[in-house]
This record gives sequence, C-alpha cells and structure tokens, in this order.
Amino acid sequence: MTRNTYKAMQVSRPGVLELVEREVPEPGLGEVLIEVHACGICGADAGVIDGLESDVQLPRVPGHEVVGRLMKLGAGIPKAWHVGQRVGIGRLGGHCQECEQCRRGYFNLCKDQPVTGSSRDGGYAQMMLARATGLVAIPDALGSVEAAPLLCAGIATFNAMRKSGALAGDLVAIQGIGGLGHLALQYARRMGFRVVAVGRGADIAEHALQLGAHHYIDTQVEDAVSRLRNMGGADAILTTITDSDAVSALMPALAPQGRLLVVGVGRQPLSIMPGTLVGGERSVQGSITGTPFESEKTLDFSLMTDVRAQIETLPLASAWEAYQRVRSGAVKFRMVLTMGNE
Repeated sequence: MTRNTYKAMQVSRPGVLELVEREVPEPGLGEVLIEVHACGICGADAGVIDGLESDVQLPRVPGHEVVGRLMKLGAGIPKAWHVGQRVGIGRLGGHCQECEQCRRGYFNLCKDQPVTGSSRDGGYAQMMLARATGLVAIPDALGSVEAAPLLCAGIATFNAMRKSGALAGDLVAIQGIGGLGHLALQYARRMGFRVVAVGRGADIAEHALQLGAHHYIDTQVEDAVSRLRNMGGADAILTTITDSDAVSALMPALAPQGRLLVVGVGRQPLSIMPGTLVGGERSVQGSITGTPFESEKTLDFSLMTDVRAQIETLPLASAWEAYQRVRSGAVKFRMVLTMGNE
C-alpha cells in the first residue's frame, strides 16, 4: 500500500527533537526516495541537534548513518540502481560530478555536495531523499542495523588505516576506545598491524584486548609516549578523540616518518612543535570518511573479516533518549535507531 506520510524526528530549535509527520516527497533530478530501515546516531549529530553548526536551516532531520531500500527514482538515475534495492547514505550526501575535486576523482572532497543530516534532511525518519551519487550498495549478508554505523565510524577508521602508510607488522596506535576506536582496533588487527590501544582507565583494558589490541596503555597510570617509544615508536597513530591537548601530547611517540591520522574533530587547535615534524620527517594528516565506492569496500572487508560495531538499538520515537545516551558516553559503542519499516 502506498504511504502518503511518514514519521520523522526533527530539530525544531537547538536542543529540541520532536516527532512529526510529513508528506512523502517526490525525488527530483538525480535524486532517490529511500525507505529508511535503520539510522545510526553519531557524535557529529550534536552539531545540528545542539545548534553547534552555523548556517543550518531549521527544522532539520539529523542522521547520516542511513540504511534502507529504494522506493522511488527521480529522473537521470544510473541503471545500477533499481526500486527495492538495499542502499545506504553516509555523512557525505553525494558528489556534484562537476567541481574541480570531482574532475580529479576526489569525490569525498567535492565542494558542492550536501552533508546528510546537516545541510539536508537525514535518516532520523522513515523516509528521506538523497542524491544518487551518494548511494552505497548494502550487501544482502549484512543486516541494516549492523551496516548503519559502518557508513560513518566504519569508513572513517577503515579509510584512515588505508591512508596511514603502515605496512603489515608495523606498530599502529589507536587513541580513544569509543564509537570510532572500537572499530579501528578491529580493522587494524585484521590488516596485520601490531596494535596498541591508548585509553584512559583500567576498566576498558580487557575490552580493548578482546577487540584486537596486542597491548593496552592506560594514560592514567603510565606515560604513553615513553611506552610507545620503548616499543620502537608508532609507525602510525590514529586518533579518534576530540581532546586536542591529548592528541598533541602523543605526537612525539611517532617513529621517524610516522604519521598522525586525525579523524576526531576537536574544537581547539593542535599544538605541535615544528621540530617534532622536521627532525623525524613526521606528518599530520586528516581523513574525511570516503566515497561511496570506498564505503562499499569497507562493508565488504567488514563481512570478510567479521568486523562489527557493538550496537544498542532504540525505536525512532526514542531518538532523544538514544541521543542522550550517546552524548553521555553510556553507549557501548554505537546507537542505532530502528524505524519499523522492515
């Protein structure tokens, strides 16, 4: 039966998520209509929900870890996509195919693509529109709930590891054992690295080792830089946290020509001595999720090597409660909203 309306959780003003009913929209040129089955909650959703991002037009539906099924296609959609197909959309909502970065093939750096759940409505809803260029094919063997976090936390850490320059057997440190870090540990272990988890507190030590770390460094009781240097220095450090001071402090633990990969977006600048960079030819690099093709590689690798996010679920109507659990750090490790569509 055709539905004329759908339910969505929208930000009507900063700090307020309300359940509303909307008319089902028609997809325009290059757009598709997705029936949403699951949407992960990410820390970055705070930008819209708490009013931390500028230039967001309210009301806005948050959410950028979206998995569902194609319900309707607009004009100009490639033949690769068909009604009924399982698809996903991540943070980057579809490249324009016209800007300089797109012409160079750097689709994730496109300057004219929507940010899902921020500059256009996202997946805290039973339906959503999306650009076809942002679509990710979801493997049949991967459930909607387990696929959702891999479209943000998964691709962010998987792609960063691929860009790290580290080779199998190299020492790789993961700073922060949370929503991003618990996936990074799994990917790093399965990529053949010697993995060191860097966190705060003895309570997560056993968990970090179970997730794939060979060693755990508790920064509350030991100096992480000294410990990593005694191991020969890290060939790569992937930092998933937003504490810029803690990130900066770990920089001297890099081996010569080592690379600090930043996926956690702090609100304070990093503070790094130039001599640390120059003396050992070390580098700092940011990594922003990836293209739809790279997202599909992430899903394939996750299936092949049995990498999964650890997930809690709540229904769409409980989005505010779910969001608060994420913001408080109570979730171990990802939260996913279910829509009741499957």
